[in-house]
Amino acid sequence: MSIEFENNPAYTASDALNDALVNAGVSHIFLNSGTDYPPIIESWAKYEALGLAKPEIIISPHEYAAISAAQGFAQVSGRMQAVFVHVDVGTQNLGGGIHNAFRCRTPVLVFAGLSPYSIEGELKGGRDSVIQFLQNTADQAGIVRGYTKLNLELKSGKNVQQMVYRAMQIAMSDPKGPVYLMATREPLEEDGVDIKADLKRWAPIAPMALDDESAGLLADALAKAARPMIITTYLGRNKESVAELVKLCDKLAIPVIESGPTFMNFPASHPCHLGGMPQPLLEDADLVLAIDCDLPWIPAHGKPGEDCRVFYLDVDPLKEDIPVWYIPSERMMKADSYTALKQVNLRLEQNPEAQDPALISARREKNRKMRAAMAELQEKAEEIKPMMTAAFLSACIREIIDDDTIVMNETISNGPSVSAHIPRVKPGTLFGSGGSSLGWAPGAALGAKLACPDKDVIALVGDGTYIFSVPSAVYWMARKYKAPFMTVIYNNQAWNAPKQITKIQHPDGFAVKENKFWNSMHPPARLDLIAEAAGSAFSRTVSDPIELKDALLEGRDAVKSGICAVINVLLQPE
Repeated sequence: MSIEFENNPAYTASDALNDALVNAGVSHIFLNSGTDYPPIIESWAKYEALGLAKPEIIISPHEYAAISAAQGFAQVSGRMQAVFVHVDVGTQNLGGGIHNAFRCRTPVLVFAGLSPYSIEGELKGGRDSVIQFLQNTADQAGIVRGYTKLNLELKSGKNVQQMVYRAMQIAMSDPKGPVYLMATREPLEEDGVDIKADLKRWAPIAPMALDDESAGLLADALAKAARPMIITTYLGRNKESVAELVKLCDKLAIPVIESGPTFMNFPASHPCHLGGMPQPLLEDADLVLAIDCDLPWIPAHGKPGEDCRVFYLDVDPLKEDIPVWYIPSERMMKADSYTALKQVNLRLEQNPEAQDPALISARREKNRKMRAAMAELQEKAEEIKPMMTAAFLSACIREIIDDDTIVMNETISNGPSVSAHIPRVKPGTLFGSGGSSLGWAPGAALGAKLACPDKDVIALVGDGTYIFSVPSAVYWMARKYKAPFMTVIYNNQAWNAPKQITKIQHPDGFAVKENKFWNSMHPPARLDLIAEAAGSAFSRTVSDPIELKDALLEGRDAVKSGICAVINVLLQPE
């Protein structure tokens, strides 16, 4: 609401900005401020003095940690949060974090200052520092334009709230994503207007359903297929979608592959869950439904046969922001997965005679045999060996967490090990970055803990992803804001991905023959000590498999006592 109080009746644009964020449900602002922030800082101080509502301000020593935390918060809670950064240089420091939020379709509002445009004191908020001339760039929004749904400068104090609500409406509409707002100090110092908006009138677009023809075609094709399969990556971004997919698979016994999951999409305990690799089923399939999946298969590694029917269902089936992309499909369908699956399930219930009980029974038996074979391989991989293995580490982590623990997974080359040996069965308990900018998980775990303080949160990272996360900022923030979580580093002491890709591309080349990949991170660093120094975290480096379980338990106890824990596990070097 507009504020009036003795000796200062002004209601500024900065006040209007604050009220718009509060009204829209933003509870946290992850802040890295600068000389562009006096109007906003003054507004926040005024609101605190008067006991008026404002978001909690989370001081973020680095912008990458800030946007990772905001993304993690939104992924876990579904509630959009804000990141406030300093002009062009703060925007640059967001780095790949803005890429992650965009590729993960996660709504985040990023606000950045701009250098004031008045120079000689003619307007309140004008330039008064040398640095404001150096930070004056021709196209600040261009820094992030390729990774945001909207770039907008607030030019007047009179319509700040309309612009904020429009930005948030766009960010929260599928495909969701980050938006970028900017303002100089001059409009932020102007008189503001509280439009007293009813946020129901600024709601995101309603979920999109399948057209009748597509719903009928897909339901009929699934019912009649002999060897269908489903591939998904982020269907679980809506927890309700998981139950609808389970309902479909219970009925038709269709195997599900979670390809590079960024959410828990399908319970790993379900008889139809067949892991994360599509290739064993792909070439023999007569129908593939790719649903909420950026890349159901890599064509260079294998693809469906020519006679296989392919259906592609996604909130963004054309991937218009990825220039080179195509999955040839019988039908590309733009729809919300929950709404679409409800339609398909309803049609199957109304037409049970189209389903062949013999085919369904045969699939159930095939799924059972494949799951049994997978379980045997996984059990063998988990056996203790002289050197630490990723499978053994994952198995030990599985034993010290429960089904409600929130897992933020950014293990990259060890990702398949995590998926295989740390199965998740509850929606909302597994998250990935959705992009390729490493360093998301620790900051995202912090955001998840702030969003769900009663939940246990664990970040699983590689040594590279841990370094890229700016741990000195993350663990300081976790300590200051009492948001403890556990981190386990899968430290293979190398950049494994470029080595493995080089071996695939040049199997008989000089790099393989000479074993020269320039990827070694040996000798390993005591990465855990960064968290101890920055945030008084429990730290431990482990290389002996016999000592691992106790170290993990000590770390878990440390988190329960109120501090972060970082367990740096030295795997067999790559």
